[in-house]
Amino acid sequence: MAAKYFTLAEANELIPVVDQILRALQLLKRKFEVKHLELKKLKEFSYTTESGLDSDHFFTLEAELEFLQIEAKNHIQSFQMKGIELKDIDIGLVDFPAVLEDQEVLLCWRQGEAKIEYYHTRYDGFAGRKPISE
Repeated sequence: MAAKYFTLAEANELIPVVDQILRALQLLKRKFEVKHLELKKLKEFSYTTESGLDSDHFFTLEAELEFLQIEAKNHIQSFQMKGIELKDIDIGLVDFPAVLEDQEVLLCWRQGEAKIEYYHTRYDGFAGRKPISE
């Protein structure tokens, strides 16, 4: 499969959709962390008491965690299918492969930025972001 390259305009046009997907992923991640902690505490409690494990609640939590994972994978796959590289869910960092001045680069966008204004090479990463000169 040939690599997908974005123009700056194409990448900027996708920002509202990317932001929406990132927000959904961030919410799923928070829900997952809460459920995972609840499951961990339930396991610890059941091992330290004579009451044993509440199997219904245990399996419900496991099923909820599995469902959250499936939802997150679907969102991540939607990025991959579009050719967008998800770098960090927490800070909302994504890259769009592009070609600038005959060089393969990544157009870099971080959640909260109004539009894409930076790029970097694959090897420089976020720390090596440079402003796009128009």
